[in-house]
Amino acid sequence: MGRLALVGVMLCAGLVSLPCLAADGIASMGMNLAGPADWNTELPFVDVFRMSRPWISQHQGKSWGQGPKLDMDEHGWVKRLDPGCWAETPLCTIDGGHYPGGRYTVLYDGKGKLDFWGAARAVQSEPGRSAIDVDSSKGAIFLRLMETDASDYVRNIRVIMPGFEETYKANPWHPAFLKRWQGMACLRFMDFMHTNGSKISTWAERPTPSDATFSSKGVALEWMIDLSNRLKADPWFCMPHLADDDFVLNFAAMVKKDLDPDLKVYVEYSNEVWNGQFAQSRWAGEQGVKLGFAEKTWEGAWRFTAYRSVQIFEIWEKVFGGTDRLVRVLPSQAANPYVSERVVEWQDAYKHADALAIAPYISFNISPQGKPSAGEVAEWTVDQVLDYIENKSLPESIAWIKGSKAVADKYGLKPMTYEGGQHAVGVGGGENNEKLTKLLHAANAHPRIEGIYERHFDAWQEAGGDMFCYFSSTSKWSKWGSWGLLQYYDDDPAHSPKYRATMRRAAKWGNNMGEQVSSDVVE
Repeated sequence: MGRLALVGVMLCAGLVSLPCLAADGIASMGMNLAGPADWNTELPFVDVFRMSRPWISQHQGKSWGQGPKLDMDEHGWVKRLDPGCWAETPLCTIDGGHYPGGRYTVLYDGKGKLDFWGAARAVQSEPGRSAIDVDSSKGAIFLRLMETDASDYVRNIRVIMPGFEETYKANPWHPAFLKRWQGMACLRFMDFMHTNGSKISTWAERPTPSDATFSSKGVALEWMIDLSNRLKADPWFCMPHLADDDFVLNFAAMVKKDLDPDLKVYVEYSNEVWNGQFAQSRWAGEQGVKLGFAEKTWEGAWRFTAYRSVQIFEIWEKVFGGTDRLVRVLPSQAANPYVSERVVEWQDAYKHADALAIAPYISFNISPQGKPSAGEVAEWTVDQVLDYIENKSLPESIAWIKGSKAVADKYGLKPMTYEGGQHAVGVGGGENNEKLTKLLHAANAHPRIEGIYERHFDAWQEAGGDMFCYFSSTSKWSKWGSWGLLQYYDDDPAHSPKYRATMRRAAKWGNNMGEQVSSDVVE
């Protein structure tokens, strides 16, 4: 019998709580959160400086970004400025007014002078504090550090949204962000941690709450733990591929100390180490060959994934005193069960793991030379695109799910997705076909995709799938894909069929804490 989970579904008439059974007590919904960047449209933090771009050096009379190398401290604060130079950073590079306007409060420590342009206009200024009026319809906020005292340089800059000056220290998260993902069973922090291509190898290199911005190295672990505790959602951490054992040990120790003891922890080595487009895959392949695991780099990457994953798992097990609160994840390629077997079998890695995770996307990758080609698909109607997705892409994804489930069953592992959802995008030059991009965006917004998602989730549940981590939360659609369930923090969820289907299923499955799942779902 499945477990009883109290779920809340936000209907157009109001919040209605319904008791639902999560099928077989297995399937649950997680979410990949969008990474910190000045163009992030989810706006998770009330202090928008947290996602500012790393400082850009400017010099009077020279073109943009042509100033001298900046002298910065270990946290990314500018210690001194050369004569005729300043440091600059854009915040909220979001078009269309999709971020809050109004009176922002700017706070800082040290001695110096700040200036603002773009969407912002200073209306009040005193040492350590400014008030700026922001017209978000004018695009980005630009903040300039014009002067700084080398003996007491400007640092700890905060740019606080209207209405949060009194609360941002106790709660750095935007209430709309917290409400949107309340009830998620798991939060995968892959993009939050800037996992792909991470250069972090030691604990001293990690992002901290004292860093100038999280857009450089990712969100501080302290904040990820805080978010998991607030939402009562299990965290899914991706250990950087270069991270040494001391990094893993200290990371695990902080999680053990500060995470809600009722929460589990998903642990994964990097992200898609099997995927040759990523730096971590190429590096792991080289390591695998050096260790004599394989002659071919791609096989070396598969086997090094297993090898390093088990080492990382063992560190976490020692810190946590066992495996009761850990979900040890071995990742693999959805479309190729052969790869999955090669990963989990290597040096009996499956005996030290709990789950096999794949990304069984509903894929429609369209290139100029493909069949059908980008030029051909660009002339289709939205219904033709959805017909293809429903009749070709969806069955293909379901076959991948079944293939991975067979491997997971063979080795006694739980089947999971580290990513999932639609994957309709131009590739290999197809992304530059503007007509195709508009068509795929229209398909992602069409009511029919809601039913396609329902069938996808049904197939996952019927196959006995465990955690399904959707990719991804909120991001603007572009030629590179339509990944976000929502495009902007202020989108009306009722107008997103993908969001409705996903959050309805999250509510049906419940979460691991038996908590209420609240979502803006229109029935």
